[in-house]
Order: sequence, then structure tokens, then C-alpha cells
Amino acid sequence: MSSIDVFGGSGPRVSRRVFTAGLAALATAPRVFAQEASIRLRKLHCFEIAVSDVEKSVAFYQGLFGMPVQAHSTDRVCLRIGDGPQFMSVRRVSDGETPSITHLGYSVENFDTQRVLGALRGLGFTEIDAPPITSAGLEHAMSTWIRMHGETPELFFADARGLIVQLAAPAYCGGSGPAGDRCSTLESGPAGLMKLNDLNHFTVFVSDGAAANRFYQDTFKLSVQAHQGPNAPVVGIGDGHQFVMYAGPPRDKPTPASINHGCFNMRDFNVDRVLDALTKYGLTARGDRRTGPLMHYVSLRMPERGGAVGGTPELYFTDQDGIL
Repeated sequence: MSSIDVFGGSGPRVSRRVFTAGLAALATAPRVFAQEASIRLRKLHCFEIAVSDVEKSVAFYQGLFGMPVQAHSTDRVCLRIGDGPQFMSVRRVSDGETPSITHLGYSVENFDTQRVLGALRGLGFTEIDAPPITSAGLEHAMSTWIRMHGETPELFFADARGLIVQLAAPAYCGGSGPAGDRCSTLESGPAGLMKLNDLNHFTVFVSDGAAANRFYQDTFKLSVQAHQGPNAPVVGIGDGHQFVMYAGPPRDKPTPASINHGCFNMRDFNVDRVLDALTKYGLTARGDRRTGPLMHYVSLRMPERGGAVGGTPELYFTDQDGIL
């Protein structure tokens, strides 16, 4: 609306009541916009796997990657990724659960639990009491909650399609304190056969991948950084080397979100060398078999899916619970 429209002159006149209401709305708008823009997702920061045997899983990942323990408690062990504080949390499955990647986590600029919680409410999320840890996110879609881990409030939300996401401070290490950034001295394990650098991406199966992509772009001001096919955008986060892919056709009845796999970055990546290390560690080539525990395989992403001529090799493996 131009100034001549508001104040009359040659344009239509408005009543004092409408004019005053308009000023009130304009006064409120900057606060709303500031609140919506206040959640600045910085990086993929952490994720959790629920496993059948925590001790065996920790030994498996430490033997493979030399991941030190940077925090632990009675219910979980946090294994550092690269130089940290990025980490993978390992906990035992609860009754009725299947081993899986349960949620992913982002670090947030200028993180403050109550401020971010308020910003989520401003974005349309409903605050609820922390649901049972085994609850599917779809049961609490567009909800946010705080789960206390000792003295540390840990902030989560379930998005519109049931993906559970944690938001935390960049220094969050899975430890104690108000920001969860107090971790004891690293507990080193075996040297490991390979060294990880950072988290790279997650692929999530949802009931409407295109809508999920739009949701994260609109809600958190993220952008598409690449395409792995004409209808397969990847939503970038951080420095341009991290992303989340949301995949799945629209469905009449929504299905629970499922994190299909997580991916690590590593320095000096070489397909043959990594496959050789995995084989020596006891994993077997999948071949034509159905994917099961302790397997490895390579998928070639061809040019029609954004890959190189001849195919970009993408290397996968499963742990002893079949987590990809």
C-alpha cells in the first residue's frame, strides 16, 4: 500500500480505526519476521541409532573408525565424528522398537533453548510434553518438546511428516550443563581402520518428498543445492557439503517418516581401499542378495541422476543391526 493510499489525497480514505489497526499490525510484523528468521540452522550436528547391543555397536564403530567416546550416561554413548563436537549417539532399543536411525540433529546459531522454543511456536509448532521415546514422530507432527537428559534440556520437534529433529548449540557434545556442552576427557578406543571427517547427509523416506523439501525451504530458509534427478532435489545445510534428501511420492494416508541412511565424509576417499577395509573387517559384498547386516555395496549414480559419466560411486555398508 502506498502512502497516498493510506493517507487519502487522491486515493481512497480509511477510517481512524482501520488505520490504527494497520499500524498495530505493522508494529507486530517485524517481531514476527525476526522470530521466524531467528532459527539459523548451521550444520548437521548429530544423530542417534537405537541398537540391540550398545557395547557391541560401540566396539564395531570404534574398531572401524576409531571414534572416541566424548560423552556417556546410563542410557547412551556419544561417539565423536572427526574433530567433534559432531557425534553419533548409541542407545539400546526399547521394547517394541526396531534398530534404526531414530532422529537427526542440527546445530543452531545463537542457540538458547527458550528462544528457539518460542521461535518454533511462532512457526506453527505446538509445544507438548515429551512423548515416549518410542513414539513415532507422525503421532506428534508439527509439535515441539523438551526432553530432560539429566540436567540438560534437549529440544526436539516432529515435522509435518513425522521426521524427528533435534536442535542444539554448536558446542553441544551430548554432555551435561544447560547447553549439553560439558564433556569429559575423550575416551579413546582402537585406532580404527579409517578416519571420518564429518557428517555428510541423510536420506529420509516420507509420504510426500516434494512437500517435505518445500517445508524446510520455507520454514528454515534453506535452499536446494543440487539435484539427483529431475524430481530429486537435495536441501543444503551449512557449508554446501551437507544436505538432507526427502524422498517419497504423495500418499492419501501419510506414513511415518523413516531415515533410510546416514552418510559420513572422510578424507582421501577411495572406493577400492574402503571396500577392502570393510571386507577385512568382516563385512561381505551384498551382490544380488537382499541387503542384510554386515554387508557392503556400491551404487553408481548415473548422469540422469546428477552423477558423472560412467556413474558416481556411492559406497554403503550396514552394521550388525542392519543399519545403513
